[in-house]
Amino acid sequence: MSEKQASARVRRSPEEVRSAVHQAVIDLLCDPEGEDLNIPAIAHRAGVNHTSVYRRWGSLDALLADMVTTRLERDSPLNDTGSLRGDLLAWAEANVVSFRTPEGRALMRAVVLSMPNSSRARAERAPQFERRMRSIEQIRRRATARGEDPPPVEQILDQLIAPFYIRALFGIDVPAHGYAELLVDRLLGDASGPSGAPGTNRPA
Repeated sequence: MSEKQASARVRRSPEEVRSAVHQAVIDLLCDPEGEDLNIPAIAHRAGVNHTSVYRRWGSLDALLADMVTTRLERDSPLNDTGSLRGDLLAWAEANVVSFRTPEGRALMRAVVLSMPNSSRARAERAPQFERRMRSIEQIRRRATARGEDPPPVEQILDQLIAPFYIRALFGIDVPAHGYAELLVDRLLGDASGPSGAPGTNRPA
């Protein structure tokens, strides 16, 4: 490393280092020919010493969780469209737009990679997934206040959110048009009974 590079390291503030490390994670996840995702590779890409990364985050899992939480907190607040379907569709369409960018796909992969592995940790809601859960709960509260009967949280997770993460993990893109509508229509259709009444399940 040159003297100029070393000097640049010293001049960076802690927040600048944090931002550079977060971006290095995204860059590595975006690069199909990149190095394995580990702290030395991330530190090298960010231009920082790997010991500094270990001191600040302690582990790759903690770094991923911090990066994901920070990026998800940048999400725009959910607008009230006036209906359950409209709110769900707006959320899904925003995810389609994000997914169709390399950084958006990388962030979704990072969310999955950052989830805790232990049964004890899984029993508590991971902070990096809290933003997604708050969005779902906000949409459900609005629907209930309007007199609508929203699907259970688990059903929204399974049918509206999980498909994006599965595609991100397997490297499958989403169509530019119609995918959000397809997911929402399936979700709300499955939340209706044979007569179309909301809140009941179709028979198997």
